[in-house]
Amino acid sequence: MKRRFFSVLTLSALALTASLGSTAALAEERIGVLMLHGKNPGSNTDPNFSPLKSTFEREGWLVSYPDMPWSRSRYLDGNWDKAMAEMTAQVKSLREKGATRIVLVGHSLGCPAALSFAARGGDVQAMVLLAPGHVPKGYYTIPRLKEVRDSIEEARALVAAGKGDSSERFTDINQGKGQPVITTAKNYLSYFDPSSDAEMSVTAPRVPATIPVMSVIGEKDPMFKSVGSYYADSLPANPKNQYLEVKGGHLDTPRNATDDLVKWIKVAAAP
Repeated sequence: MKRRFFSVLTLSALALTASLGSTAALAEERIGVLMLHGKNPGSNTDPNFSPLKSTFEREGWLVSYPDMPWSRSRYLDGNWDKAMAEMTAQVKSLREKGATRIVLVGHSLGCPAALSFAARGGDVQAMVLLAPGHVPKGYYTIPRLKEVRDSIEEARALVAAGKGDSSERFTDINQGKGQPVITTAKNYLSYFDPSSDAEMSVTAPRVPATIPVMSVIGEKDPMFKSVGSYYADSLPANPKNQYLEVKGGHLDTPRNATDDLVKWIKVAAAP
C-alpha cells in the first residue's frame, strides 16, 4: 500500500510539474503588434488610429507604431520594397524586445501593406485589416479614378522609354480628394500598378493559410459593398478568419472596432 501511495503521489507531482511548466510557457508568450497607418494625410500621429496603441499596451502587448513611407511627411519615400524592408526591421525589433507572436494591424493603405508582407513570407502570425484602402485595380474600373489611371499609364510609358528613374509629378486620389505624388515612375508603379504587390486582390490569395485575418469595414466606407469580392473572399480558408461590419465610415473604423479586434487578437494570435 505504501508503495502504491508513493507511486500516486509521484505521478501527481509529475502532473503538477508538467502543468506548471505549461502555464509558465504560456506566460512567456507575448504579443507584438506592428501598427500600419493609412496613406497621406495619414501618419503615426493619426488621431483616428493612434488610440489603439495605448489600448494594446494596456493589454501588456509590445507595440511598434512607425511613420511609414506613405505618410504625410514621407509621401512617397522610395518603392514598395523599401516599405516591406522597413516592416521587416520593425518586426525584428519587436522580436528582440520579447515578442513571441506578431500581429499586424493596418488601417487603409496599411492593409495592403500587411497583406503584401504576409504574402512575401514575412514574420507574422495574425492580421487585422481596418477599413482596407488603396485600390490599384480599382483605378481601371472606377470611372471617378480615371485621373490616377492616366498617371499609371504615363509612368508605364516613362519606364518603357528608359526614364523610370527620373522624378516626376503623378496623381493620387485618397477618399475622394486628389493629391500630387512626386516620385520616380518606377516607385510610383510599385504602389499603383494593378499587378503590383500593393494590390490587395493580388496578394490576398498568397497569404499563408496558417495566418488568420480579421477584416473590418464601416457601413459608410466607400469599400463597404465590395470589400468581400475585392480581396476578402480570396483569402485562404482559416477557422479564425473573421469579417466584421461596424458603424461609421473609413476614419471611424479603428475606434468602432476596438473591443472586437482586441478580443479577436487574443484568440487568433494564440499558439
